[in-house]
Amino acid sequence: MPQHEQRQITDEQFNDATLIWNYHQMGHEQRACSAAIGLGSHDLGVATTAAEMYRAGLFPVLVFSGGNSPTTRARFPRGEAVHYREHALSLGVPDEAILVEPKAANTGQNITFSRELLTEADVEVESLLLISKPYMERRSYATCRKLWPEVDVVCASEPLELDDYIKSIGGEKLVVDMLVGDLQRVIEYPKLGFAIEQDVPGDVYDAYERLLSAGFDSRLINT
Repeated sequence: MPQHEQRQITDEQFNDATLIWNYHQMGHEQRACSAAIGLGSHDLGVATTAAEMYRAGLFPVLVFSGGNSPTTRARFPRGEAVHYREHALSLGVPDEAILVEPKAANTGQNITFSRELLTEADVEVESLLLISKPYMERRSYATCRKLWPEVDVVCASEPLELDDYIKSIGGEKLVVDMLVGDLQRVIEYPKLGFAIEQDVPGDVYDAYERLLSAGFDSRLINT
């Protein structure tokens, strides 16, 4: 963000958010996989990235997974996966390469229902490209490793810096709330059996605590 643009959050809070943003991204090297799953959300960039990766030859079949949530119903009234499919088709992905899973309401269901759909389609999956929002890579990885441990997981997302993502979504406070909420899930979900445990570096955890204390807490779950 150019220096002359005024932030709604302090520079210190932005720096803390950047630490968490970078932590959420797995940094996996992109390579060809047996299949891909585009995880539904408010972010149409997932479908854009999936289309680019399909055209690059990184996978032969793609599942778009997701129904609706309170945060996506207005944006994607026919469901996240349906809108993702339509967007991917407009970007040149052939219809026969896309499977639609329209019921998942959380990341665990995204993985479980997509796995069932790929099995029904006789797709043998040894490696899986998980395409998500940038700040959801680590949580989707940890969830998939818990629920589908035998598959080799590669994570991907739209290649954006935090500033650019804020501009694309709108609302610094909202984006930072989402970063904090996803980190809470990375920390808490293993205790609930939803995901494998991930190491959280001390500086990232300290940034999380500072942002919580500053009130960036609208996306937290009850624990």
